[in-house]
Amino acid sequence: MSDNRSVHQSNYRGWLYKWTNYLRGYQKRWFVLQNGLLSYYRNQAEMAHTCRGTINLANAYIHTEDANTIVISNSGTHTFYLKATSEVERQKWVTALELAKADAIKLSDPGDSDEEVEPEPNKNELQNMVKTLTAKLEDMNTCNDLIAKHGTGLQRALTEVESMDSPSEAGSKLKVINERATMFRITTNAMINACGEYLDVAQTQVKRLQKIVNYEHEQRMKLEEMVEQLAKEQVTLETKAKQSMGHGLAKKGPPGSDEEDFFDALDYQAEEFEVALPHNQPKHRRTDSNISFDSQADERSSDLSSEAEESEGQEARVYSHKSKQGSPKQATASVKSQLKRNANSDSKRNGETQLVAAKAPRVPSGGRVRRAVIPPKPNYSLNLWSIMKNCIGKDLSKIPMPVNFSEPLSMLQRLTEEFEYADCLDRAAACEDSAEQLVHVAAFTISAYSTTINRTTKPFNPLLGETYECDRTDDLGWKSFAEQVSHHPPLAGVFSEGRDWELYQEVAISSKFRGRYLQIIPQGIAHLVFKKSGNHYTWRKVTTTVHNIIVGKLWVDNHGEMDISNHRNGDKCHLKYSAYSYFSREIPRKVTGVVADKEGNAKWVLTGTWDKRMEAAKVVHIDESNKGKPVFETGAHVCIWEKRPLPPGSDRMYNFTSLAITLNEPEEGVAPTDSRLRPDQRAMEEGRWDEANKLKQELEEKQRAARKKREAEMEEASKRGETIKGYQPIWFEMKTDPVTGSPIHVYKGKYWDCKEKSDWSSCPPIFL
Repeated sequence: MSDNRSVHQSNYRGWLYKWTNYLRGYQKRWFVLQNGLLSYYRNQAEMAHTCRGTINLANAYIHTEDANTIVISNSGTHTFYLKATSEVERQKWVTALELAKADAIKLSDPGDSDEEVEPEPNKNELQNMVKTLTAKLEDMNTCNDLIAKHGTGLQRALTEVESMDSPSEAGSKLKVINERATMFRITTNAMINACGEYLDVAQTQVKRLQKIVNYEHEQRMKLEEMVEQLAKEQVTLETKAKQSMGHGLAKKGPPGSDEEDFFDALDYQAEEFEVALPHNQPKHRRTDSNISFDSQADERSSDLSSEAEESEGQEARVYSHKSKQGSPKQATASVKSQLKRNANSDSKRNGETQLVAAKAPRVPSGGRVRRAVIPPKPNYSLNLWSIMKNCIGKDLSKIPMPVNFSEPLSMLQRLTEEFEYADCLDRAAACEDSAEQLVHVAAFTISAYSTTINRTTKPFNPLLGETYECDRTDDLGWKSFAEQVSHHPPLAGVFSEGRDWELYQEVAISSKFRGRYLQIIPQGIAHLVFKKSGNHYTWRKVTTTVHNIIVGKLWVDNHGEMDISNHRNGDKCHLKYSAYSYFSREIPRKVTGVVADKEGNAKWVLTGTWDKRMEAAKVVHIDESNKGKPVFETGAHVCIWEKRPLPPGSDRMYNFTSLAITLNEPEEGVAPTDSRLRPDQRAMEEGRWDEANKLKQELEEKQRAARKKREAEMEEASKRGETIKGYQPIWFEMKTDPVTGSPIHVYKGKYWDCKEKSDWSSCPPIFL
């Protein structure tokens, strides 16, 4: 254990073994001695958020039992039984503890007669203080009411006396006036006394409140100092690790390789990062365990450290070579030569492949001219808290929300917007190598989140039976169709097809409002099939969190893990969307991934961010660190996806992309259930928000009435002994998925034929 002393000798930190219980015995813990307090954590990472226990050394008894054991007792309330790794280490701790105790005693001695060190503020004490002040305030309010009452009575009596003509009659009222004047004087004195008591209590607590504020300020400063020190130590350790690993890679090559097989250190520099490896489980994984720190600070599990230790074994370190000099073509040629020299039997069998870089799709000229702008978003004020306070802990899909929180698109249109970068699938379809194809598929799944970075508004919940079509075959080469197949729970079926691929999915969105943040958790599995190769890919989406719902600027984070599986040959891509954390040194919105074959051999490494750009690099050599963690050496990076800039003025158009602007554009010949024809959504897009709210309420009432009617018909049928199926979708049908074995709504394949014939007889009248 290294000596990690700070400037003060009474401050110390390091590993000790602490007695926990008779089942677990002594457990290794990270101890920090600072400012007269001894605190411990499960590991160093916990210093940022979770302290497992603290003991004040000012009145503690410190003694040793044997060569390695230290016992610290604090008046019987806290006792730590600790063991050091050696007698020398124990003596270092004892010396530091004694010095810290002496400093703590000095700090606790009063400097002036009226100054003393306050303990940590008690929550019950603060609550009692508030209750006392509230009671005194209520007394003053009562006195105020009595003064008003008796003052009014006195004024009424005086008015009656003034209106009397006879002195004898005025004399009879004198007694009443005296009584009411006496009551007015009594209540006035009571008010004076209540004010005095309130003032006394408030003045008594001012000093205590000031000390509590000072205490909280000191605790915050201590925490900031601890975080800063931890960050410095992390930087130091990372620098040493980089130097050590870099030296090892420079001297250690693959067995049997010649000296000419290595990259020249003068021509190349290495960029290093970590990636999560694919899991061995055959089923899909979509976790939200990496939830943003602000969202999970109060919900962390006590087993966080053990989870971190498990996940550590599922990561690999990557060293990517980047050219220091020369043109990009020279760098690519050099990398290709390295790939040829390090080629294995698999690459010889499949042939060398050149990854196709991302580029903007070519849009044919002479086609339909689509709109480039929509009416700007009006500036309407809204009392957010009055609506949100009743939504905490509930599913937002079941709560009527005003259009002020929405954008003029339905969820079906929002799902169609995921094909903004469908050109990634076109490049994937052109690949002959399945691993390379999986790289482009991964880029497509990541690109779907790029539109969420500034989109903090909520799409309209589709009505049951609502549909949406988007035919961009002429210019973008794909078309898509979606239908809301269920309302409770909300389910949407989507079927899209390009020139050489088909994508279908059943999407269920569950959302939970937690007060400070809103979680959007997608359910269901997406299927992608390439017509030429027959490769069938599936994946689940990750969790999206919208922060600062009540106070502050709204911001979006996507986090979790995603597995993309090829069910034809077993290839798999594991993506990790890193959650944003205030204490992390990683770039925000980072995504890393590994493409591996059926045997788990890494083929490609992916890195970038889900809001800007993703790159891929081929793995040319796999090594192993001294801790058993895989180390990947890759060639040059190739851009596989890059976000296109938003259109001018998008900040006034709900931050829509160019595709999103066209999604709600009126179009002739669509089904009468199409989202473009929804009246409340159209009114909102045109800036008539009050009318849109009224129309939205009418549509929801009509939908509820239709549901009650169906339920009544089913109940009547059951009484007659008949069986009536519930609501059946028009364009999708429920089947068993042959890949996953679970039920899924599958497209029947009749919509485009009905559109060509203008036959909408099967469409229900769902709009007004």
